[in-house]
Amino acid sequence: MTHPPARKGTKPPATGSVLRHVQPSDLSAVAQLATHATLGIVNMTEGVHQSVLRTVGGKRGALPGRAGGITGLVYSSVRGITGLVGTALEKALAGLTPLLQKAAGGHTADSEERTVALAVLNGVLGDHLAASGNPLALTMSLRLHGSAWQPESATALGDPVPAHVLLTLHGLCMTDTQWQVNGVDHGAQLAEKLGALRLNLRYNTGLHVSDNGAQLAMLLERLVATWPVPLTRLTIVAHSMGGLVARSAHAAGLAAGHAWPASLKELVCLGTPHHGSPLERAGAWVDTLLNATPFSAPFAKLGQLRSAGITDLRHGHVLPRDWQASGHPRKLSQALHRHTDTRTPLPLPTGVACYTVAATLAAQRSLLAERLTGDGLVPLNSALGKHDDPKRRLAFPPDHQCVLYRTGHLELLSSPKVTAQLERWLVPDQNCSVAPK
Repeated sequence: MTHPPARKGTKPPATGSVLRHVQPSDLSAVAQLATHATLGIVNMTEGVHQSVLRTVGGKRGALPGRAGGITGLVYSSVRGITGLVGTALEKALAGLTPLLQKAAGGHTADSEERTVALAVLNGVLGDHLAASGNPLALTMSLRLHGSAWQPESATALGDPVPAHVLLTLHGLCMTDTQWQVNGVDHGAQLAEKLGALRLNLRYNTGLHVSDNGAQLAMLLERLVATWPVPLTRLTIVAHSMGGLVARSAHAAGLAAGHAWPASLKELVCLGTPHHGSPLERAGAWVDTLLNATPFSAPFAKLGQLRSAGITDLRHGHVLPRDWQASGHPRKLSQALHRHTDTRTPLPLPTGVACYTVAATLAAQRSLLAERLTGDGLVPLNSALGKHDDPKRRLAFPPDHQCVLYRTGHLELLSSPKVTAQLERWLVPDQNCSVAPK
């Protein structure tokens, strides 16, 4: 087999440079994911087949979307063979894993590229990966200086142990290593000025926001309970979805009677879609249109590849009952109901100084600044907590709000203006008279 020549001026990636981003355990994980994808395609094909047969009076299967008779037997056989092959492949690769690890010299450290790739994969399919027990599913962890860190390890921090912790939460399809952009790291610079210990959170952004919130609440309770000195100040700086997770964690902590919410003094949200993002709503409309006819309904599974975390961004779900109330509609009229905002209003945490930084791609004096543009992903009003329904408005004080113009969603992570604003808000004796423009 011949390969097409590489384009002039480019070099094909060396095999070794690709393999160094792959861990031995990834092989069986990818095999499992491929098996599930194959089964999904088989189910989709059978659904289309059954939809066609239904319109001409063909025999229906015992289950919705399943064919009957010989046709159904064929599809069942394909599914059975696929499952057997997948199971055998996973077992074979699992047996090879120790040999591959030995050949790799025991090297198990993640590369930056693999870490980012896993973050994206979990953002899109993280709920499926977790439900199927796939090794590629990320688990929530605190990170210190780029490595996993347990709250019980606080005694090894040295003396004196800071009584102030700064925790940074990343957004959808991102990871903790992406806080440092173009030499800017808001958390590192702010922690130095505050004399605080900076911790990062890594989590599976494909899970429901409320599930991540509940996990974070328990993790922070462990942190407070095992901290060597009384933790007098906890500051959270969150980007995008991270702001929803932080609000959800606070609500979960209060409901569980945790002690840590009393330590939370400041919450800063950077480009958080408090009232949702229109891009996810557009995807939901695709679901509705595909479900409108029996012929296209099986293809709706393609549009539903969005993870639970992504669908939570439709309106900014932070509580379990927000997404549980939406259900799994099958009819068009019920599907249309999914576009109704049925959230239970959740105010900002009481007794916590809450701040928000919003961005817009428009110029400061542009009429578009207050309209559709936002930061390219999150509308301006959503990031500012504004809503037509007074019950849903988030009461950020005027001097706790900052709008950056000609700035995109991801640029919030690399903007020195954001760092300066955080210092004005959180660091004592900073000059607060001049706000960034």
